[in-house]
Amino acid sequence: MRYVKALTAAATAALALTFTPAAQAAEKRTMCVFDIIGANGDIYNIMKDYKTAALDWGVDLELKPYTDEKIASEDLKAGQCDAAVLTGIRGRQFNNYTGSMDSIGAIPSYDAMRTVITVLASGNPAINEKLVSGPYEVGGVAPMGAAYLFVKDRTIDTVGELSGKSIAVLEYDTAQANMASRVGMSPVMSDITNFSGRFNNGSVDICFAPIAAYSALELYKGMQPDGGIIDYVLGQLTAQVILKKDKFPADFAAQSRKYMLGQFDRAMRVIENANSEVNKKWWIRIPEADKLRYDEMLREARIALTKDGTYSKDMMSLLRKVRCKHEASRAECVNPVE
Repeated sequence: MRYVKALTAAATAALALTFTPAAQAAEKRTMCVFDIIGANGDIYNIMKDYKTAALDWGVDLELKPYTDEKIASEDLKAGQCDAAVLTGIRGRQFNNYTGSMDSIGAIPSYDAMRTVITVLASGNPAINEKLVSGPYEVGGVAPMGAAYLFVKDRTIDTVGELSGKSIAVLEYDTAQANMASRVGMSPVMSDITNFSGRFNNGSVDICFAPIAAYSALELYKGMQPDGGIIDYVLGQLTAQVILKKDKFPADFAAQSRKYMLGQFDRAMRVIENANSEVNKKWWIRIPEADKLRYDEMLREARIALTKDGTYSKDMMSLLRKVRCKHEASRAECVNPVE
């Protein structure tokens, strides 16, 4: 009898293991993932591991790769996806707070980026509130790399020399066109699928892109023979997980944000690999005085864009605090206006 009881107990334990939350029938949901390379890209690879982790959070995700970000965002709005991974610039329409992370000149270093993403995943109720906008909630952020100006003429090494040059800007990001106009450049409206082609075939003098585009989009072709990359971080691009809040369990978004924070070092390895592919000859070092001019010019642009509602005032305030935490000597830390 004792043997039978022991056997029954063992069978019950085995049955319990079979029906752990991860093994039970998880809710099936669809996630549309934008990656310029598609299913072989680094962002998509990170999300394949995210899919595995999501089973423990009660959701069985079907991943759909997109190389056209506009279509991915439209499918999210139309209900073809329950969640999407988009750049912060495109994601701004779903959440202005995190969408303002990609604002021009606002996150000058990867250390600052890590701090911002850590704050977003902290679980602070005041922050969590800002991560929900209408039916959408932000489920985490990963860095996609610093963005720079790629130029066809390396003699363009001061702010003044940008005047009169044409630049490919994303048509759905008013900030890029605003910045271009401020220094007398002629913005040429483009999208993520054609801006590199315009630069490479000589249709525009300058383009604004993350360092990964050097190799992935072959921007070195557009820089030959006399071009380069201006060594000043004009912004940081991010990949953001946007969830339809009512389609996921209550604690899913918080788990998702922690998971994405845990992918920071992995994303940085991808960025560092992209950096290492850039031949050092392409970098254009600019005078310190000009860096200060860029800082001030971009600060003025951010203030104007915050006033007109393009950027979130709350995010601008957080980003200024982060910049001053990492570099207290910045002029803006003495006279904070953001």
